[in-house]
Amino acid sequence: MSFDPTESALISVIIPCHNQAHFLGDAIESVLRQSYSRFEIIVVDDGSTDNTRETAARYPTVHCILQENKGLSAARNAGFENSRGSHLVFLDADDRLLPNALEAGWRSFNAHPECAFVYGHLRLIAADGSHLLTPNQPCVEKDHCLELLRRDYIWTPGVVMYRRDAFASVLGFDTLIDACADCDLNIRIARDWPAYCHGELILEYRKHGGNMSKNPALMLKTALAANRLQLNYVKGNKRLEEAAKEGKRGAREYFGTRVITKMCSHMASREWKPALSGLWTLLRYYPTGLAIHTWRKLSTVLGTPD
Repeated sequence: MSFDPTESALISVIIPCHNQAHFLGDAIESVLRQSYSRFEIIVVDDGSTDNTRETAARYPTVHCILQENKGLSAARNAGFENSRGSHLVFLDADDRLLPNALEAGWRSFNAHPECAFVYGHLRLIAADGSHLLTPNQPCVEKDHCLELLRRDYIWTPGVVMYRRDAFASVLGFDTLIDACADCDLNIRIARDWPAYCHGELILEYRKHGGNMSKNPALMLKTALAANRLQLNYVKGNKRLEEAAKEGKRGAREYFGTRVITKMCSHMASREWKPALSGLWTLLRYYPTGLAIHTWRKLSTVLGTPD
């Protein structure tokens, strides 16, 4: 599909939802408030047992797809398969777009028609919608594939707008790595296509107890799986190989440290089953970090130098 900057595109906003009906209305209404008016909204009810279907039905223009629970990536891909837009936004059901989001994306594609995707920034909000302190987010100017191998600086797919042909060329989200599938997708696209950061604030990312990122064991496992998927591609290119190694170290340290913290909390509360589950995760995916943590604890108890 060719890109025509002289016409307004139909933008498909795809919202996968599994038992998050209590946030879904907010997400839908954030799309309806967009300053850019040519869009369609597709909600994918991924086997929800709450009132997701009824919530979506309150909005006559929303197309709701029902499927058995297949996971986040499969739901996103189902939304794509049922969409018509030349450009795509994948909005999580617990997040919400700011009114300028679609306009910012389309404006960026007008200025950079060679790009496969463009992206902006987000701010953090609490479950009740109140603003939280948000760290600075980088705006990478080049070598997106290389930099994404090093670290996932695009925090959620909702800040990205994709060209349909670029998304289709890599066959969508990998259903085996739900929690980190967006980073894997962006790397696969950025191998062959340029990308652009417009840097505008376009999304509110809601932090609450149900976020996947609240499960550090899952994040550690899937981040390392996503990293392994890149190994054949980077093999023989020293810059890419080093970037992938850096990404692996960073994922282990970031998520592994959180697994250790959570495991220690379970042990302190005598919650042995989740504590043992955390221990098994560390032995399998971050044994070095577990060894370092154990040594530091022993050093403290024995009064020996760290």
